[in-house]
Amino acid sequence: MSDQKIKETLKIKPVGLKYLDQYNELLRYVFQVTDRELEESGYEDGELKRSKRPVLQEAEVFGWFTPDNKLVSQICIYPCEVNIHNSIFKMGGVTGVGTYPEFAGMGLMNDLIRRALEKMRKAGQYISYLYPYSIPYYHRKGWEIMSDHIMFDLKDTEIPPAVDVPGHVSRTTVGDPVVKEVYDRFARNTHGALIRNDFEWVEYWRWENEDERIAAIYYDDKGIPQGYLLYWVEDDIFNIREMVYLSQEARKGLWNFIRAHYSMIDAVKGHIYTSEPLAFLLDESQIKETIEPYFMARIVDVEKFLQAYPFEGSIRPFHFAVTDPMAKWNNGVFGITALHGGVGKVAVSAEPVGKPVEIDIQTLTTMLMGYKRPTYLAKIDRLHTDRHTLRLLEEIIPDGQPYFSDYF
Repeated sequence: MSDQKIKETLKIKPVGLKYLDQYNELLRYVFQVTDRELEESGYEDGELKRSKRPVLQEAEVFGWFTPDNKLVSQICIYPCEVNIHNSIFKMGGVTGVGTYPEFAGMGLMNDLIRRALEKMRKAGQYISYLYPYSIPYYHRKGWEIMSDHIMFDLKDTEIPPAVDVPGHVSRTTVGDPVVKEVYDRFARNTHGALIRNDFEWVEYWRWENEDERIAAIYYDDKGIPQGYLLYWVEDDIFNIREMVYLSQEARKGLWNFIRAHYSMIDAVKGHIYTSEPLAFLLDESQIKETIEPYFMARIVDVEKFLQAYPFEGSIRPFHFAVTDPMAKWNNGVFGITALHGGVGKVAVSAEPVGKPVEIDIQTLTTMLMGYKRPTYLAKIDRLHTDRHTLRLLEEIIPDGQPYFSDYF
């Protein structure tokens, strides 16, 4: 039977709780999750299946089924919120994407992605994030890199010396409400960050054994928490899962805490989720750091996203001429004119006002997310406009690269 004939026998429908076993089976097959990996993450027999139950309750999950109700291809949309330049946006987190190999090449996932974009648009999720298992694949679907992941490795001799700070550090469990409160304050003031509710915190620890992790909270001299470390010590290595701080005092205090382990460890390994390398902040600047792309994003609805986007400065009329390979509603002209005296919000129309900015959805996304600046994108031929409009883009698009430390 031809692929087209096989596809004609399939049907798209929601993946509800009664398909939980099939949902997990497909995930484990596609992402090659082994029993050993599950055990190392703290799961016991059957626990992964139970732990995924909230996903099917909270998220939008749908897929292709055979006539005998076998799930063969699926996609999941997490309902999230993110901070984009200090404005909170609904975000559709795409995950759980997979198709059994015998059904590959039929366009099943292409159809699911189109439907996912339609569902996100209807739900007011005008921006979408995902972790790419193939950057070229998702790039062809309209997503673009929006954040980096820096891994650093310090010898014990490279740990910065202790400095005097007025506060103190207290160890606690990673589930301590104070940890969540500090992160929430951080996320609501940090571009790109995910707003973590209970569901998001569960997902944060999905593939790690949180029982073996420790939290260290920095309190200032007034007893107010200003930062935290999530870490563990293993094989003489101090491993940092995440370091969050709301002040430089807290950053120094947390490094003092790491320094206090000097006699116990040979090295410190950790993660940074912005483009800010650690070396510049340390006296020892020849540490080992590696950088790789992390998450991707795509604008789901250009018109609605532009209307909500927090532009800066005085806005003179211009228009985007956008191309999108998947979402037909994003193909066309989006005229930009100022509202409220030219500061902040804009009016968006289908009229080609001012000069054009020719751009695809991938480039528009990475530019408005702040991952790459307009001048650089123009230099590498990712956008085309005149020099005056290019300067305007530099003025009205807020500066700052995204922070995103989560995984789903």
